[in-house]
Amino acid sequence: MDSSEQSTIRSEQKSRKFLKSLIRKQPRDLLLVIGTGVSAAVAPGIPALCSWRSCIEAVIEAAEQLEVLHPGDVAEFRKKVIKDRDLLVVAHDLIRKMSPRTGDTKPNFFQDCLMEVFDNLEQHIQNPVVLQSILRLMERGTMVLTTNYDNLLEIFGQQQGKPMESLDLKDKDKVLQWARGHIKYGVLHIHGLYTDPCGMVLDSSGYKDVTQDPEVMEVLQNLYRTKSFLFLGCGETLRDQIFQALFLYTVKNKVDLEHYMLVLKENEDHFFKLQADMLLHGIKVVSYGDCFKQFPEYVQDLTAQICKQRSPDADRVDSTTLLGTSCVDCAKRKLGENGTDSSKRIKQSDNGILTI
Repeated sequence: MDSSEQSTIRSEQKSRKFLKSLIRKQPRDLLLVIGTGVSAAVAPGIPALCSWRSCIEAVIEAAEQLEVLHPGDVAEFRKKVIKDRDLLVVAHDLIRKMSPRTGDTKPNFFQDCLMEVFDNLEQHIQNPVVLQSILRLMERGTMVLTTNYDNLLEIFGQQQGKPMESLDLKDKDKVLQWARGHIKYGVLHIHGLYTDPCGMVLDSSGYKDVTQDPEVMEVLQNLYRTKSFLFLGCGETLRDQIFQALFLYTVKNKVDLEHYMLVLKENEDHFFKLQADMLLHGIKVVSYGDCFKQFPEYVQDLTAQICKQRSPDADRVDSTTLLGTSCVDCAKRKLGENGTDSSKRIKQSDNGILTI
């Protein structure tokens, strides 16, 4: 991108309006959900980070090179990646194909393929703007979870001298500490991390211990009820089985929540339909622009707006609180109510836009 393009994008961003309900949130009231879009913006030189489809294609390529998948299966999965709309199902089938016939997910070749795909990540960080913004929010109490297998945020944070810590769902004690706000620079990988095969959650069987643990489920769902989730670079996160099990299916009265999702507005009709559909889940959809190049600068400007807000108790910050100041009363009321869950199954339209 040349200087004139950068200037144009910056001027467009400066003229944009931000939702006041979002920028007036205190950083500690937010929980960032990081998807593949963040990694794609940070390390565009790694195709596997650009999308779920690109990641699956890269894993298939690695499996062929490492000779851990039969040539016939390689050809079949390449067809599925092109034709199938439900890429999560394709991913789960691919994982199973490279796992023991007993149905166990470990040991498996999938992790070896991911390590091949994500080799030397630190050398591929080209545009750290989004990571800088995330760290700025984390410094002020914002929590972070991700569906990504990569650890770009932790790598960059450590380079900046931050005590970053990668967490996964297999470590109950760490998850509870993180959810209660005791690990300031912790990043919860709900699918696990490619460098740690023991912590990887590859499909529904991998997180049943978590969903059957009432203590863990209560503290995680409490976050969805009392924090404002801000989805960054997320395309299929709401269709993700693990995210659904942890937050969507079991939290009632979602229409009364206030979460946010930044999306690319390629088509106005689809965008406004998505806005209406996501409100049923308590999610306000916001456009960062009609070009992906605008994403990093938008996040940077949004972060600056949020960080300008002075904490009402700036001189007495309690980093362990779970309740945001702007929604304490609402959260307390909803925690004591019972209601029916009117959530609907989320699916992806032909053009990749999430719909209900």
